[in-house]
Amino acid sequence: MTRQEVVRAENALHDQANLLPRRQLILAFATLSINMLIVSIDQNGISVALPTIAADLNAEATISWAGTASLLANTTFQMLYGRLSDIFGRKTIFLAAIAMLSIGDLLCGLSRNAVMFYICRAIAGIGGGGIVNLTLIIVSDIVTLEQRGKYQGINGAMVGLGNAVGPFLAAALIQKTSWRAFFWLLSPLGALTACLTYFYLPSKPPTAGFKESVMRVDWMGSLASSAGVILLLIPITGVEIFSNSVVVVMFLQSFLFGSVYQACLYYVPLYLQNAHQFSVMTSAIVYIPLVIAQSLISILSGQYISRRKRYGEVIVFGFGIWTLGAGLALVFSRTTNPGAIVIVLILIGTGVGCVMQPTLVALQAHSPKYRRAVIISNRNFFRSAGGACGLAVSAAVLQARLRATLPQEYKYISDSTYALPESVKHVPAVLDAYMAASHGVFILQVPLIAICFLCTGFIRDQGLESPEDHDN
Repeated sequence: MTRQEVVRAENALHDQANLLPRRQLILAFATLSINMLIVSIDQNGISVALPTIAADLNAEATISWAGTASLLANTTFQMLYGRLSDIFGRKTIFLAAIAMLSIGDLLCGLSRNAVMFYICRAIAGIGGGGIVNLTLIIVSDIVTLEQRGKYQGINGAMVGLGNAVGPFLAAALIQKTSWRAFFWLLSPLGALTACLTYFYLPSKPPTAGFKESVMRVDWMGSLASSAGVILLLIPITGVEIFSNSVVVVMFLQSFLFGSVYQACLYYVPLYLQNAHQFSVMTSAIVYIPLVIAQSLISILSGQYISRRKRYGEVIVFGFGIWTLGAGLALVFSRTTNPGAIVIVLILIGTGVGCVMQPTLVALQAHSPKYRRAVIISNRNFFRSAGGACGLAVSAAVLQARLRATLPQEYKYISDSTYALPESVKHVPAVLDAYMAASHGVFILQVPLIAICFLCTGFIRDQGLESPEDHDN
């Protein structure tokens, strides 16, 4: 198929650009933000709960699959969500994603063994990934590119708020009741947001009938792509969007910083709870400066981009400060002062706030409008795939380092990678081994985010005028 034929095919899809008046935009954006908040709470609250869940389900050696299963399922459906929403309408597919998240969370709370829990986390991951992906696509439908930085900065702040609320909520429920209550709380909240979405999120009706819309979906291609993700974590997709070298660089960055971000999200709380022996609540308190910094900087960076019409310096600064923070994390030990840990986490959170949403704005500025949904879906695909790979590799590093550094007389606890047994919580040599395991994960993050920083040299800031009828 020639490039002109691809363009015609893309333009033939349901055009859902729908710039809204201010009052309607505020209602729609508030609805999207609430959904993003719930997804963030779901994804981040579990990070501090992993040791407790592992102990309860006898999954001390495999609980990393809670995160990997969610991200793997999320990754598998990323590109399909974008295409389905192009054909059937954003609102319909968005509501389906909310339903998947609510059902997945309900089943997580009912899980009686590790395998069931991982499967249910995958279901929740499918829904959560769809909500995140479609939120970004819908924002691009209802807000001009010039204002997109500001609104996506607010979205980034909601993600940061969810990152902050999630660990505290999970910690409080674990201390008062059970980890299961965390998921049982999120499930009805998801149902409530579905009602808000139905009434307050506008949607253009499809221009084609249901049968015609179904025929437009490349079901075999989508199946092949999903199978490729599951087996190899490599997307099978069209090469047209990869003809732009800047877009390719930003996809690479998305993969790498997705890997680092997810590893940080899951393994910093584990370091605090295992090596430092902090309680679930204390680890949440120490971790929260990262997400507060992420939220505030996300808003400020979005405002800067919208006012100055520039994103280049924001992205360079973000990756630079993130690289600095990741490097300083290498000095962490099991006796590091919590204040020093907080300073490093603030640096990392500042970097995340300057990167997560601004890179999406930059990606759209380098892409024509008719490929908007596909570009956003692919970006989220690479970020989720990076996260899945990051968690899998980090788990392998953590387990290998733990087995290598545990004293001989304590080798028998090497399978308790994520939940330190009560009987050895005060043995210095064991705590040193868990510290060495966490340090191995921190070392892995530095070169990955440093590569992202170096890649900023290939990104040229061309302002906020998206190419409409040609490629860059």
